Formats: sequence, C-alpha cells, structure tokens
Amino acid sequence: MALIANRIPQRAQFTPSADESVFLERLNARYDELRWLYMELYGNAAAFDYFREMLWKSYQERNAELRMIDEARVAHPDWYRDQSTLGTLMYVQCFGKNLKGVMEHLDYLEESGVNYLHLMPLLQSPKGRSDGGYAVSDFRKVEPELGTMEELAELNAQCHKRGMSVCLDFVMNHTSEDHDWAVRARAGDPEYQARYFFYDNWDIPNEFEKTVPQVFPQTAPGNFSWCPEVGKVVMTTFWPYQWDLNYGNPVVFNEMTADMLYLCNQGVDIIRLDATPYIWKELYTPCRNLPKVHNLVRMMRLACEIVCPGTLLLGEIVMEPSKVVPYFGSVEKPECHMLYNVTTMASTWHTVATQDVRLLRHQMDTVFALPKQYTFLNYLRCHDDIGWGLDYNFLKPFGFDEVAHKKYLNDWFRGYYPGSFARGELYNDDPRLGDARLCGTTASLCGVEGAEEVGDKDAEELALRLDETLHAFLMTQSGIPVLYSGDEIAQLNDNDYKKDDLKVEDSRYIHRGDFSWKDAKKIKDKKTRQGRIYQFLRKIENLRAETPVFDADADVWTMDPSNDHVLAIGRYYRGRKLLALFNFSNHEQIARLNEPEDYQDLLTGESRDAHKIILPGYGFAWLYGKV
Repeated sequence: MALIANRIPQRAQFTPSADESVFLERLNARYDELRWLYMELYGNAAAFDYFREMLWKSYQERNAELRMIDEARVAHPDWYRDQSTLGTLMYVQCFGKNLKGVMEHLDYLEESGVNYLHLMPLLQSPKGRSDGGYAVSDFRKVEPELGTMEELAELNAQCHKRGMSVCLDFVMNHTSEDHDWAVRARAGDPEYQARYFFYDNWDIPNEFEKTVPQVFPQTAPGNFSWCPEVGKVVMTTFWPYQWDLNYGNPVVFNEMTADMLYLCNQGVDIIRLDATPYIWKELYTPCRNLPKVHNLVRMMRLACEIVCPGTLLLGEIVMEPSKVVPYFGSVEKPECHMLYNVTTMASTWHTVATQDVRLLRHQMDTVFALPKQYTFLNYLRCHDDIGWGLDYNFLKPFGFDEVAHKKYLNDWFRGYYPGSFARGELYNDDPRLGDARLCGTTASLCGVEGAEEVGDKDAEELALRLDETLHAFLMTQSGIPVLYSGDEIAQLNDNDYKKDDLKVEDSRYIHRGDFSWKDAKKIKDKKTRQGRIYQFLRKIENLRAETPVFDADADVWTMDPSNDHVLAIGRYYRGRKLLALFNFSNHEQIARLNEPEDYQDLLTGESRDAHKIILPGYGFAWLYGKV
C-alpha cells in the first residue's frame, strides 16, 4: 500500500477502503487545525507528513477489540463522568509484585467497586536512578521485574472485560539518561543532542537559572547538569539523571506522540501526561505554563481523537487553580479530559490541622463555579508528598503567615503539636523558606497510628471517624474520586523504607509500602480497623453510585452553617437535594441551615431536621430531600 501521507497532499480526494474510511473521516475533520498548529510550532512540512503517516500506522496497529471500545465511547462521550466511577492508584510491585500478580487480584478490586485503575510508572527505567519510575529508558518496554508489554496488554484486556479502565503515566518532559537517545547524545551524536538541551558552556544555562524556579532545591539544586562524556551542560529540571526533552524539535514531538499511541494500542485507556506545564522551554521565562505547551497538548488530543478516540488525557498540573484550569482548553478546542484537584487536597489537610473551614469553603466555591464539563480527579492522598501551596492571600487577613503556617502544618502532621496523634514525615525540607512537604498514609495522618501506639481508644475512635468523614467529603465532590491503594483498609505508614539504601533518602516511600494482604483478610470484620473503613467506604460508594443527586451534571454549592468548624455543601439534581455537612472539629458542633424541606439521613434512613444539625466530633451527615 502506498503511504497514506502521499495520498493526502491536503484533504483526501480518493475512494478509501472501509478501514481507511474511518481514519480519513477523523483526520479530515481535524486536519486544518492540526496542520496549522504543527506548522505554527515547527514550520516543517516534511516533518508534518511524517507525523501524519505515523498516525495512520498507529491506527492500523489498533486491534478490533479496542476499536469497538472506541466506537462505544464516541457514542457516549461522557462515559468516564458517570457517578459510579471509582478509582484506585497503585504501584504494581506493591500491590501484586508484578503484572501477573495484579491480574490475580482483580477480583478484590472489582469487589471493592474499583472501575478505574491507575498503575504507577512501570516502564523500563534504571534501578536506583528512576525517581520511582519517572526516568524512563524505554517507553515500549515494561520493567522486567514487573513483567512484559504483552502482560500489560493482557491485564488491560482483562480489565476491559470487567468494565474497568486503566490509566498509565506517560513521562513526556524527559527521558532517563539511559534512554537510547541519551546514550547516543552522550556519544557525541549532534542529531540526538538536538533532542535535548545541550550547551557548550554555562553561559546560557546561567541565564535560564535567573528565571527558572528549582523543583528540588535541597536534593537536586539547579536546572542543569554537567555531562562529562561530551564536556557539555544538559538541562535536567528534576533530577540529574532525567534529561529534559526539546519539544522545539519536531522529531521529539513526533516520536514521543508515537510512543504514547503505542501505549494506547496496548489497551491503556487514560494517559496521564506527567509534568505537563514543563514541556516547552524558552530563555528568560520560568519555563512553566508557556502558551506553546497548550499547542502541544491540543495536538496530542487531536492525535488521540484520530487514532484512539476512546482514550482520555489526564493532565498532571500541580499548581493553583488559575494555572490548572487552562489545561482543560475550551469547549471548541479541548485539551485534557481530566485534571487533578490538587488545591482542594492540600486545603483539606490544612482544614484538618486548623479545624477552620473558611479556606476550604473558598476553594470549593472556586471549583463549583467552573463549567460542569470540567472533570477533576479528587483525592486525599496519592503517591507523592503534600505540598502546602495554599491561597495565602486569602489566609493573610485571618492572621496566617505563610512560613509560620507551613511549619505549624508540618508540626501538626508529625504529631509535634499538642493534641495531634498524626504521624507524618517531612519531604525535601528547606528550613530557610519553610517549604517542606509532607508524607504519610491517610489513616496515619488522621491519627490512627498515633492513637494505636499509645492505646488511646477515644483518640482512635476520633481518628477513624475523621478518616470516614474525609472520604465522605471526597465522595461528595463532583468529579472522579480516587483512593490510594491501602486507604480502603486504613493502612498505616510503612517505615521499612529506611532499611533500603535505594529508598532511605526519599520519605515518600513511607506511604508507598507493600499492600497488606494480611490486613485485607479482615475486611469482613467490622470490629477491626480494616473492616470498619472498608465496609464504610463500600456503603458510601454504593450510595453515591445509586443516588441521582450525585450525577456529574448536578448543581453544587457551599452553604453557611453559621459555624466555621463545619463545611456545608448542597447538591441539586432533578428535584432532589443533598445537604452534606462535615465537622472538622474534634468536638461536637451544631450546624444551622435554613432548609425547609423534609430530609432523610442517607446512611441511617432516619428523618432529620435541616434547621439544626448536631454533628459529633469529626462527624458528617448526608441529608437527602425532595424539593
């Protein structure tokens, strides 16, 4: 068959086969915009022809089962926004040792209500120089200890049979220094050096350093590293072994997009675009959130819509809302399907430590004011640390000093503050700026671990109730709730990482411990910590899935309960209303709402008056009424 690129000088003018017809219909619908964006960035017609041919090849390699999934999802484009969607985030090696082990435990995930499975980085990367798998040496190979690409495809296929979708990280900002491109660049090949940012001396890198912030100022200072093999400087924004890719080179964009589509063709349903804001670099800028980043993401969205339209893009933008929201794109020209609700996560833990909901309510008002089609992933904990990127301009009038408050939060969650049973650890501490971040499992940060240490049953009860309330708050938000694997059984911190020379310097491994299958055997015993939290979560997850007011298109707003310890959220959908109240104080509180309807407690079935609502310490209520 002649190259399809040669057949389409601009738009298709020939009679295609049935297989080509679907591809060409999708391509032609997006051709003008795709070519315009590409030529604006690169001005290289030959490179665009190569890119177009790559899309055709990727489409040909997509199997019949995946094409059927594409058709079903195109027919129902909001499939992922369903209120029954529940995610979990895990490391393969922690949950099942390898991909085969994960397959063996799919029954557990299905019984737990999970239908969105996010597998943390599992592509080939150097041992000890991978940053948890984020330094990829081969985007088309699975780390041998975890399995093979064929096993990943089989896992994806098994998940699809169970109605589960699979998310995988695509580390697009950089490669490992062991990647084939980097090896060739280190050997002196100018073509491959042009795929990164190499400089003959420190003059230009020093100019970059004047405007580019440092990601890890204590553990990996600076944004450049010396490459002794060629006697040059290379850009390394994150770690010295992660070499930043030069997306100003069309070859990089073409080949990285091809690698992304390859993973889609293995059955990956959601591509998590790692470190999205960093991928375009320009001198005399912060190299963050530059306009051309959006051009790149939009082109990747178009590529997926042409080759694998059932695939979703999840953007990792760990920044304040004003910088996050633009990555949704516009209604006419969307970019990411989903983004992380990172500011709400951080604000939630701030509220736990202060017992004051004003910042969290302000944050929720910001989110609720956004268009309903914007879909966030909501979470309490993830694989990473908690950064205190709060809205300090909002907090300042209430007497919060940024540096002092960060210290207070870190002290509280390490159990250093009177009355706190929390057990967390600092990550990447910078005493000068007070910018230390925090690590720990949800249960340990809620105080379960500390209460168990001293045998304080009252404190343990409060901690477990807080754990429940935070998860109920998670389920109340619009978007997709994602649990970190182990949180469903209230798993505690794992300090064994301190015995591992490759992990001891990275405190994030305190919440990246192996999933406790021993604890998982207790999920049917409600008298245990594991059974209590597991059964509670299943109950509220089922209520969320079955109750229409949790629909993604519901109206959502905050209310004033005349109590700064209590967060009150309203949801309305087709004549039904939900009043959700969350007490962030460890003491009983009264919430007062001017809501005249008759309400029923969703969890107990009891009738409740919405004018005066009594909540126990760290308690919550879901009140369901008909308007």
